[in-house]
Amino acid sequence: MLKIGVLISGGGTNLQAIIDNIDHGYINGKIELIISNREDAYGLVRGQKAGIETLYVNPKDFKNNQEYDLKLIKELKDREIDLIVLAGYLKILSADFIMEFKNRIINIHPSLIPSFCGDGYYGEKVHKGVLDYGCKITGATVHIVDEGTDTGPIILQRSVEVAENETVQSLQQKVLEIEHKILVEAIKLFSDNRISVEGRRVKIV
Repeated sequence: MLKIGVLISGGGTNLQAIIDNIDHGYINGKIELIISNREDAYGLVRGQKAGIETLYVNPKDFKNNQEYDLKLIKELKDREIDLIVLAGYLKILSADFIMEFKNRIINIHPSLIPSFCGDGYYGEKVHKGVLDYGCKITGATVHIVDEGTDTGPIILQRSVEVAENETVQSLQQKVLEIEHKILVEAIKLFSDNRISVEGRRVKIV
């Protein structure tokens, strides 16, 4: 059974999708720990309601990002976590963290990478960028996390059409629906040992 750790900063709708699909038996895994860098993140409440161990770690208690991440590494290693899922985690991971869990950290991004990603592209800013550019198609991407921002090997992508009367909010909701689906699919692939990483390419076996 796959031992999963989830890092969050906000409401946790992607987290809820993972919880539901584990409960329904779709994913052969268990969330062992949910960590948030924000005390008021509703995802912590979602975890507590599901009987999952939750932890708020205050970045202000540490001298720098590296020390903060060393605390996270310890908590995750103590629970022998196999896969780390960034589900709306709005903090940059240190090189130490990424190396410790190489090819075992995944992130969901609300665009078709490499479009509308990288520094400054998060939340509604992604969808505003899509609309401002006049794109006809956008989507979501699940990728492995590396030292860059949204630059890791791509696991899954799915597209949605951008309607003529689309707003940032309507597009965000449309993309969020497919985020929930492909993030869950990617975790299932990991739980079934079907992921193979070769350079920039992720092969599904």
